[in-house]
Amino acid sequence: MLTVAAFIVALGLLIAVHEYGHYRVAVACGVKVLRFSVGFGKTLYRWQPRRQRPGQATEFVIGAFPLGGYVKMLDEREAPVAPEERHLAFNNQPLKARAAIVAAGPAANLVLAVLLYAVVNWVGVQEPQAVLASPVAGSVAQQAGLAGGERVEQAAFDGEPLQAVHSFEDLRWLLTRGALDGRDVRLGLAATPQAGARELLLPLASIDAREADAQLLRKVGILGPWTQPLIGEVVVGGAADRAGLRQGDLVQALGGTPVVDGQRLRELIRAQVRAGKPLAAPWSVQRDGRVLEIVVTPDAVKDGAATVGRIGAYVGAPPAFTEVRHGPLDGLWNGAVRTWEVSVLTLRMMGRMVIGEASLKNLSGPLTIADYAGKSASLGLTQYLVFLALISVSLGVLNLLPLPVLDGGHLMYYLWEAVTGKSVSDAWMERLQRGGVAVLLVMMSIALFNDVTRLFG
Repeated sequence: MLTVAAFIVALGLLIAVHEYGHYRVAVACGVKVLRFSVGFGKTLYRWQPRRQRPGQATEFVIGAFPLGGYVKMLDEREAPVAPEERHLAFNNQPLKARAAIVAAGPAANLVLAVLLYAVVNWVGVQEPQAVLASPVAGSVAQQAGLAGGERVEQAAFDGEPLQAVHSFEDLRWLLTRGALDGRDVRLGLAATPQAGARELLLPLASIDAREADAQLLRKVGILGPWTQPLIGEVVVGGAADRAGLRQGDLVQALGGTPVVDGQRLRELIRAQVRAGKPLAAPWSVQRDGRVLEIVVTPDAVKDGAATVGRIGAYVGAPPAFTEVRHGPLDGLWNGAVRTWEVSVLTLRMMGRMVIGEASLKNLSGPLTIADYAGKSASLGLTQYLVFLALISVSLGVLNLLPLPVLDGGHLMYYLWEAVTGKSVSDAWMERLQRGGVAVLLVMMSIALFNDVTRLFG
């Protein structure tokens, strides 16, 4: 129920903001708006405000099918217009006014994203400290010299000035962008009792980053913040329960290999299989001040193409958290920067998918969005606001793509009109619309297939 409610609220808000952008600029440009609809299909609710601008008589509607919306304007190309209202018709407006009306929808979504990110920055959010867990064996991070336990104070793309890292989420976002863009990242590490402050280069350009998934960060080698190697909640009947492990056990060694943190323990458990079969191994655990030797045989489960070990317990204590909060101007600026970064990354990934440098598996549809809506809402208001901001950016960028059925396609028509001095002919308009619908249907089909595979495969 939470997933459905969070999904409907997200869609309703983002669509309403998008269409309000079109509506508000249309009214400001003197265009008569006939209907403002959020949703399609059967009308669930309609109303008409008594006080509207002169020349306006807009009907506001909520439709039964929430995947979309529209603003219907007076237009001679769609229906006859009375002579006294021809100046209110959309098609009779100057080119710059028509372009502004069309661009206002995506722009409204991007502005909403800036404000949502800013609100999160102002309210503050608890995020894990940027202390690194043990790197994945053979990963870029391990080969670069990271061992786990390092605190990252600054980071930046190679060739750019180092910037402060406020939390592990800041670092994760930078690493994700670096891996997807093929850009190396420099880390500024804090001094430790063993060594002074130093810089370290992660050669992320060497990573094959076709898919923005969990395996991408495994290739980088930095999966999470440092945690104690504690056993958390144990599933009844699972491998941990069968072996006699208990919540609160501190694991010191597995199969004779020292365990320094939760990430190292998780990697050792994953590797506790051979030829698809689980391997029994002695664990050294500390419980109530005593050290116990317990033989644990994990369950062998499929993780993609690989078979890995699982013990049926939460592995690793919660990480140390820090509150990340910004002032009014810093929060707004950081919101604008994050919106710009997400927009650029989205466009680059779309471009790479078109030329075959990125997998089409990166496309997501309504099922994945609904799933993430429910998960983010369950984590709290700030996480849900971050989710809304991300989807708002995606909606704004998607609508600016130069596909005829989208706002970006109409802007391309207006660009042609500005360059040539004449509008696109009706015949070409029809051909382009058909092509745009075909491309959009293909994208939607791929996204839906990815959703089903990701959630039920």
